Amino acid sequence: MVKITCTNVMQLWANQYPEVMRWLTHLQKKESSALFFYHFCEWAHKTPPELLALKEKDATITPPPNTVEKLLDEFCGADLEDFTSTEKYNTAIQVKSFFKWSYRSLEKACGVVNYEKVKPYNALNKEGLRKLYNRALNPRDRALIPFVTCTGIAKETLANLLWGHLEENWESKDLPTIDIGPELLKGHGKGKYKGVRQITFLTPEAKRELVNYKDWIEGKLGRKLTAQDHVWLTTCNPYEPLSYDVLAQVTIALSKRAKVPFSLHDGRRWINTALEQIGISSNWARKIRGRKVKGEEAPYSQPAINQLKEKFREAVPLLEFTSEASSTVDERLKAVEKIMQDMTPEQRETMQRHGIKMFAKTEAAKRKDRKEKECTDGEHCQRVVSEEALPELLAQGWHASIVLPSGKIVLER
Repeated sequence: MVKITCTNVMQLWANQYPEVMRWLTHLQKKESSALFFYHFCEWAHKTPPELLALKEKDATITPPPNTVEKLLDEFCGADLEDFTSTEKYNTAIQVKSFFKWSYRSLEKACGVVNYEKVKPYNALNKEGLRKLYNRALNPRDRALIPFVTCTGIAKETLANLLWGHLEENWESKDLPTIDIGPELLKGHGKGKYKGVRQITFLTPEAKRELVNYKDWIEGKLGRKLTAQDHVWLTTCNPYEPLSYDVLAQVTIALSKRAKVPFSLHDGRRWINTALEQIGISSNWARKIRGRKVKGEEAPYSQPAINQLKEKFREAVPLLEFTSEASSTVDERLKAVEKIMQDMTPEQRETMQRHGIKMFAKTEAAKRKDRKEKECTDGEHCQRVVSEEALPELLAQGWHASIVLPSGKIVLER
């Protein structure tokens, strides 16, 4: 007998039952949902029509015996070697969903799974992410890792992401914006999720890899990609959009090849950790992760997006990992912290008064390296001045970069 799996469950099982196919039209994760429901039917030794018949029979009895609910409770409470607690939890969700969309809803109290998380979250670091990146076999997978770790886009949304969600002329932007509407996010814009948007950004290295992938896949397609094309495609003809389940398979294969535990949800944890380190507000972090913003009206205007982008810019050194150079950021930050510790109270007050942040040292060092190549006299793009000279120079368009331990201030233009 052929084993039923996620890749063949539709053909070998679901297609036999019109009730199941009608249910699946309401879902995005069709294959995995069908597989969970199939496992329950096999355990219960019932077909989908037989389960529905049990529920209909219960409706004719007063009080109803709730046969299906008790069956689901038995499944969730049994000690089953073939099912983990997580798998039982997901199975219960799909069983309830099937009955809901068959207009025979089960009682809410049934199908409860009590379990404790045993497996810890993957402890990501730049070295591990770089191994994943280096073990990628094609430009798509090399682009996928930095993409998910800097955008925080969920797997379900990734499967439906279009090039049109990236801002116009994104290739020429330093931190391209990705604007995703509620229909692709958790809750799909219904009820309490109405109006939710995800506003997130690409780091320079993620943009670089996405440009490389786009050029590569366009060469395979033999045409230019349009705003209506899916971003993530299979790498062979007919170059179809990657489904939710195939995205997971791609990640699992890459993780095994690199011998680094990783899931696409780990990418969301990576960016969330970086945002916490730069002290971003909880509402701004929720915008980037595509979650409902609390107590804020119309948070997605262009000025608000620009403010969000500037805050995100501070997290870039923490997010990037594809080169060894990006790993030196932590060392540079430690050096800046040492400078701060050695500062006098007066120097700290000057720094606070002019809105200069300790973290700016990292970006200032990067800009200094670029400016040295561009600046011929060392004066017109960067200057070191005393506090007394600051007001006049700020009025001329200069901006403060950092306060040095000597009390002098580095200005840039």
